[in-house]
Amino acid sequence: MRGCRLASRLVNHWSVYMLRTRMDSLYTGITTDVARRVTEHAGAGKQGAKSLRAKGPLALVYAITLGDRSLASRVEYAIKQLSKAEKEALVQEQPDAPQLLGRLELLLSEEEA
Repeated sequence: MRGCRLASRLVNHWSVYMLRTRMDSLYTGITTDVARRVTEHAGAGKQGAKSLRAKGPLALVYAITLGDRSLASRVEYAIKQLSKAEKEALVQEQPDAPQLLGRLELLLSEEEA
């Protein structure tokens, strides 16, 4: 049993997620456990992002598993560069991973160049 838990920790499945605050702003982050991270953000503890304190209630509006941390970080950065309208379109359309990566391809290519 212990070996199974260790193996699951070694295989990282990083996700990008978006939260909506009570003021209708969108927060984007990455994690290996979306449910845990949303709970941390919603709580008053030190684990949540400082920028989200006192901005609740928070609603998870989009989450997608992408694979490794590097890709998740690049996608997070690309999403943060989008306009509010473009972010709202992502929330509305809920693209799967290939669609999201295709949509962000230019931004990812520019970042890597």
